[in-house]
Amino acid sequence: MKYYIIAGEASGDLHGSNLMKAISLEDSNAVFRFWGGDKMQAAGGTLVKHYKELAFMGFWEVFINLKTILNNIAFCKKDILEYKPDAIVYVDYPGFNLRIAAWAKKQNFKNLYYISPQIWAWKEKRISKIKRDLDALFVILPFEKTYFKEKHNYEVQYVGNPLVDVIQETIQQKDDFRNIQKLDKNIPIIALLPGSRKQEIIKMMPTFIEVIERFPQFKFIFAAAPGIDLEWYQQFIKNQSVLLVQNQTYSLLKNSFAAIVTSGTATLETALFKVPQLVCYRSSFLSFQIAKRIITLPFISLVNLIMNREVVSEILQNDFTVERIEKELKSITESKKRERQLKDYELLNQKLSAGGASVKTARAIVNLLNNKV
Repeated sequence: MKYYIIAGEASGDLHGSNLMKAISLEDSNAVFRFWGGDKMQAAGGTLVKHYKELAFMGFWEVFINLKTILNNIAFCKKDILEYKPDAIVYVDYPGFNLRIAAWAKKQNFKNLYYISPQIWAWKEKRISKIKRDLDALFVILPFEKTYFKEKHNYEVQYVGNPLVDVIQETIQQKDDFRNIQKLDKNIPIIALLPGSRKQEIIKMMPTFIEVIERFPQFKFIFAAAPGIDLEWYQQFIKNQSVLLVQNQTYSLLKNSFAAIVTSGTATLETALFKVPQLVCYRSSFLSFQIAKRIITLPFISLVNLIMNREVVSEILQNDFTVERIEKELKSITESKKRERQLKDYELLNQKLSAGGASVKTARAIVNLLNNKV
């Protein structure tokens, strides 16, 4: 069968690639055309657009790039019509994907969505579009199945969280990160994950650089986003001792003593690697003012949302200062808070499924297309 897959971010590229591999095992005649990244391209098929051409975040940033976004939507519709897939599989990226799904439903394409739009966070009214336009929704957070059923009377399939498999596999692999980077094994590493898009990195990096100067006992290492040239980061890095690595985020986390993480999927990844962390986020003033009036969640990190309480400290917007980060970093490297956080990570793992999300989703997709469900 012919599959058209749309993933618009680095995390979607990762999960999309694993889903493609799993679909190929279930459907030996699977052919893929997709929007994604290097990982999906390595899995096989035809890459239409790379996610680094699509990454716009924040209300203001989306507004000023609206023409580009609308052109991408028009191009995507045309490309789907020419390809005529048996199914369109959407991987996260709801702002773009739900628009395509609404159009595709009218064209009688099969719409399958993997990694749900987070309507429990904001834009809850999108549930009407989800019910109308999707043929199946596969969710990866344990509370989502109950949320959709009890609040919206909508059946979804909880397939487990794909990060469980990816990270467990990474942990089991032999790693020589310290030797490759020529690092002193006696100096603890602090991972710095400033985000995956230039807009958010610009907001985070200067403060992170100042924090580094206050902790000479640690080796700070930045994880560069896969879609951004390393040279672009040099405008922020004045200290030659600061290390920057790319496409090695998991190896970095595997070897880290603690981490400072920009809110997003990386917060859950860091927790699954059992690395104590503090979560930071700063956006443009306008985007933040709009967001805080729309989003009513008590937390922004996936770790805290899944646990339904504060496990990791969240430092947001005006609180995002060198002094506050210094205080919180000391607490997860020197105090009992470190041990509490590690114990909470064990409970977090128990809340997530045993794994197999990609395989479960692929099997459900192929069965649905073969009318076996």
